[in-house]
Amino acid sequence: MRKVAVVDDNSDNRLIIRTILEDQYEIMEFASGLEAIEGFRKNKPDVVILDISLPEMDGTEILRRLRDDPQLHDLPVIALTAHAMVGDREKYLAAGFNDYVAKPILDMSVLFSAIQRWASSS
Repeated sequence: MRKVAVVDDNSDNRLIIRTILEDQYEIMEFASGLEAIEGFRKNKPDVVILDISLPEMDGTEILRRLRDDPQLHDLPVIALTAHAMVGDREKYLAAGFNDYVAKPILDMSVLFSAIQRWASSS
């Protein structure tokens, strides 16, 4: 079973995503970026769903650290964010995210589609 890591400081968001995905994927949950990076080194997921607005270290900084890590540099990372203004998608893709999903997720098929696209390529 493919592994999907969810990095979000909001436990309700993690619960919703886990509930939706757990029948098809093994779910790894992390509340912070440092916790996630450590966890990925021990048990590398196939895809990461990464919230942008996290305390301590934002999603863009976490992505930078992943891309600089020889063991984790090729990990597919999907930005999950409430930043949904015109140009935000392009900004996050240009920053190195593989995909982008806006919160709140109104159509779960968008998230499923992004996960399937990147899980199959990893």
